[in-house]
Amino acid sequence: MQTFSVFFNVLLILLAIRYIDAFTRNDFPEDFLFGAATSAYQWEGAVDEDGRTPSVWDTFSHSSNLGNGDIACDGYHKYKEDVKLMAEMGLEAFRFSISWTRLIPNGRGPINPKGLMFYKNLIKELRTHGIEPHVTLYHYDLPQTFEDEYGGWINRKIIEDFTAFADVCFREFGDDVKLWTTINEATIFAIASYSEGFAPPGHCSPTSFFNCSTGNSSTEPYLAGHNMLLAHSSTSKLYKLKYKNKQRGSIGFSIYAFGLTPYSNSKEDEIATQRAKDFLFGWMLKPLVFGDYPDEMKRILGSRLPVFSKEESELVKGSSDFIGIIHYMTVYVKNSRPTPSLLPSRQDFYTDMGAETIFMENSTFFEWDAIPWGLENVLEYLKQSYNNPPIYILENGKPMKHGSTLQDTPRIEYIQDYIGAVLNAIKNGSDTRGYFVWSMIDVYELLSGYMYSYGMYDVNFSDPSLKRSPKLSASWYTGFLNGTVDFDPQAITPLENNILGSSSF
Repeated sequence: MQTFSVFFNVLLILLAIRYIDAFTRNDFPEDFLFGAATSAYQWEGAVDEDGRTPSVWDTFSHSSNLGNGDIACDGYHKYKEDVKLMAEMGLEAFRFSISWTRLIPNGRGPINPKGLMFYKNLIKELRTHGIEPHVTLYHYDLPQTFEDEYGGWINRKIIEDFTAFADVCFREFGDDVKLWTTINEATIFAIASYSEGFAPPGHCSPTSFFNCSTGNSSTEPYLAGHNMLLAHSSTSKLYKLKYKNKQRGSIGFSIYAFGLTPYSNSKEDEIATQRAKDFLFGWMLKPLVFGDYPDEMKRILGSRLPVFSKEESELVKGSSDFIGIIHYMTVYVKNSRPTPSLLPSRQDFYTDMGAETIFMENSTFFEWDAIPWGLENVLEYLKQSYNNPPIYILENGKPMKHGSTLQDTPRIEYIQDYIGAVLNAIKNGSDTRGYFVWSMIDVYELLSGYMYSYGMYDVNFSDPSLKRSPKLSASWYTGFLNGTVDFDPQAITPLENNILGSSSF
């Protein structure tokens, strides 16, 4: 029976291999990084242990019915087990974030020795196993005390507090961390948290979907986005002046990047698609590369879009050593026109953009098809429009209903298609330097709690020990990384050895 199971798994992997051009890990540059990702609140758990205090994500999750990250995967206690799994998988890099309130419980001031020791131990464990740590400083988990004190990211006070937090991280961890991302998916963070209200801290103008207790969707996303850019550039300046010569690391900034394509061949939809690129890409990237916001945004938003001083423009321009890309799906873009109404209309980011995004094929808000040419187009557009910046794909993956199966063939198909798209982009001149699967392990998800998961390792959240079990995608990724799986459907590779070496099936 066990032999049948093994060969059934081999068959599933072979069926997953698409009829695409053959390639292997060796077709990528030697210094290209393949990894996987998590974030602090989604992975660590232990929210009230060893001095950690609440973040806005704690508060936000406890006000919803999607569960919370109080325990999550318990990575705080099980990090050695998880790093061992990463090493067995052959991961070259691991992306994680630092919980601000675990390291500095009051947001500013004294460092928490136990929080400091946790991150030092995690980084040491990764390094011991030959895994490159890629650290995100901010992943939705602002200290709740700053939200209460001055409103968080919509107040310029955040710039000084964030820079001081980053200073501690650089000083304490920088000798062993060479890749830093300041803000996670800043575009969607600003939109979801300050225009739409479905991410922490949950600000928005009231709608029929979200009755936010505070917020102004017509101004706050732009204020928050502006302060993110200034906080990032302040942090980047600090690193370059104080740490870079000794530590030799790089500082990046990440955005969420939809693939965008016109809904029709009409001129209106083509113009709307370019406008969407200005709002969803150019909003953050044009200041980082050229020093100011897109002209189209300035024209549409007027005084609602903050203005960079000359000094701020010079500080922001060139402040990012690389751009982090979060990419999951491609959408149609359709021009939208305001409909006349006697009632006051809600002004928010998407009405400002004047374009509607429409799911393609069978995609929905929680599940989506693989459309790899969308990512390839994003990378080509950034190459042509933003001086071909160094890029890391910091998140890419496919959600499936949690606990539905360990035979996650659709996830394998998705990941292999997108890795192929990245290789095509590199061959066409894109300076893309890394690819991280979201996620290494099933975690608490921002939008779906524990209903959907992306992990290559299953976590049994009903089991008090939170047992980890490899899915088929873990064996597949292992095979790709160690060269026993390629993408030539005519080549039968020794997948049996890979699966027999895995502890799970």
